[in-house]
Amino acid sequence: AGIAGALVSLVLALFSIKYVVNQIIVGVVLNVLVSGITGFLFTTVMQEDPELFNSPVHLPVVEIPLLSAIPVIGPILFKQSVIGYLMYLAVFLVWFGLFKTKWGLRVRAVGEHPKAADTLGIKVNSIRFWNVTLGGIVAGIGGSFFTLVAIDSFTKEISGGRGFIALAAVIFGRWNPIGAFLAALLFGFADNLQVILTIIGTPVPSQFMAMLPYLVTIFAVAGLVGRSRGPAAAGEPYVKE
Repeated sequence: AGIAGALVSLVLALFSIKYVVNQIIVGVVLNVLVSGITGFLFTTVMQEDPELFNSPVHLPVVEIPLLSAIPVIGPILFKQSVIGYLMYLAVFLVWFGLFKTKWGLRVRAVGEHPKAADTLGIKVNSIRFWNVTLGGIVAGIGGSFFTLVAIDSFTKEISGGRGFIALAAVIFGRWNPIGAFLAALLFGFADNLQVILTIIGTPVPSQFMAMLPYLVTIFAVAGLVGRSRGPAAAGEPYVKE
């Protein structure tokens, strides 16, 4: 999953950083392309022999003694699969790397003022290129949750647009790894709430319940987050003069 995420992110980095193509256009095209490729493989390969190609090993839930017994938050945070615990590690490593290391200082400088960073000898596009690839690896591992933990198989459109909710979590979290993690917990709560309300038999139509996490995302980003300023040079290609 990490390799697949890296390969997709390399395409994004190549076109948006090296060939200075608009990042939004490349991102939309990549989403459609990958959705089409995976859907094609699902129809032509996986359904032909699901026992061989679409029966991944289920990752078991690992309980952390004592911590998992804490009321409310214990079962949520400390009864996770390996991927869940990797998430905690990733949040800490990204936070520590961005705000406590020389690498993180350079990354933030490249995002805020690439020209100034370039004058100091920092290779702006090289740092951007490899960080996009690193982000793709993390995103790929996160996406493996669906097939290895959630439903134990692959289906078309398996993520259900949650990648865009992840982007909203970054904005809602004010571009901080810990803030994004807390925002993701909020959106995850909304996602799980619609499942629980559907099971207990709410009179609200299921289609409206399925909209709940996305509505929470829209209201959180548009109405509750206030002013959230991202890196000044985010989305802007850097061409060395």
